[in-house]
Amino acid sequence: SDIGSPAPDTQQRSSREKVAFRFCRECSNMLYPHEDRQHSALMYRCRTCHNVEAANTYCVFRNNLSSNAGETAGVTTDIGSDPTLPKAVKICPKCGESESVFFQSQQRTEDTKMSLFYVCISCGCVH
Repeated sequence: SDIGSPAPDTQQRSSREKVAFRFCRECSNMLYPHEDRQHSALMYRCRTCHNVEAANTYCVFRNNLSSNAGETAGVTTDIGSDPTLPKAVKICPKCGESESVFFQSQQRTEDTKMSLFYVCISCGCVH
């Protein structure tokens, strides 16, 4: 059975569709991407029984980056002076300051990704 395996790429995929894990038909362990250099093809190989299956799509990982203003609710302008937040070199698009603090989104919904928000230490701009 093909449970957990992606369907053949016969139509345009939506940008929100997830890349699914693939499992070995022989031993049910996870399949990992593998390059068949002799035929210049992407394959999936089981690390346990060494079963090999052809890939039906070239996408093995999808990293969707997005930003939502709603996720930054409650961020105050003085958050840049918080000594407990880590600092990063990230140029502010508003004032040009090169130092920012950053934090992870605290929104907890089904489709929440690990979003990092940067806050300029000079003007408090969230980017």
